[in-house]
Amino acid sequence: MTTVHEVLEVGSPDMHIAEGFLPWQHAAAWTAVAAPFVAHGVRSLTRAVRADPDAKLLIGAAGAFSFVLSALKIPSVTGSCSHPTGTGLGAVLFRPPVMAALGTITLLFQALLLAHGGLTTLGANVFSMAVVGPWVAYTAFKLVRSATARFGAQTSLDMAVFSAAALGSMATYTVTSVQLALAFPDPQSGFLGSFTAFAGLFSITQIPLAVVEGLVTVVIMRLLTTVTPEQLRRLGVLRSPAAAAPASDGQTTDVSEEKAG
Repeated sequence: MTTVHEVLEVGSPDMHIAEGFLPWQHAAAWTAVAAPFVAHGVRSLTRAVRADPDAKLLIGAAGAFSFVLSALKIPSVTGSCSHPTGTGLGAVLFRPPVMAALGTITLLFQALLLAHGGLTTLGANVFSMAVVGPWVAYTAFKLVRSATARFGAQTSLDMAVFSAAALGSMATYTVTSVQLALAFPDPQSGFLGSFTAFAGLFSITQIPLAVVEGLVTVVIMRLLTTVTPEQLRRLGVLRSPAAAAPASDGQTTDVSEEKAG
């Protein structure tokens, strides 16, 4: 059995698990687990485009944002590589199922064009980055948005978007560490020891990257609220003016109205 120490000696682990890195049994299992989410995501993406054809540009932008950010490989002092994921933005805008489809397309093109990730490990990478990451991001967005409603619309939105992007990125790295630990358990300490080793390698760069990704995503969302506020209202990201509650100073809590004021 290959140990975590042998894995680290052979090659540095990456947030995108490389071609041939996982045993075939694990690669096949993760592909089977991810497949239903991807199929559902493709249907959700098709429905989203049919329901609102004007959303095509924003969907493409969400996919491009994820492609660019997740293609950035940041070397760690430990020899591993980390990167942002960019899936939080798409999850907030179009919900996690759509991001499962966009994330799969992103990972497929990166594997084919950039040799970033791999085809045999596509299922494992999809599950961590395009399935778990978006669901954690969307859950964090909804919870923080509700918990911070009293702080005002813009502050609440910023906090929720930051939490979504940062926690979605951290969730991806955590699941990747789990996948590697399951494939290469430590002979003495087993899964837990291996998970601690892999997670420790990634955390040096992944934690600050998650913070940066959260801040960048907030900036992008603020830009979208300025450029296309009506579309964000249709998507449910912004409150409609009619539904906005009056604040204590007489202003509404709608983001666009705050900006207009």
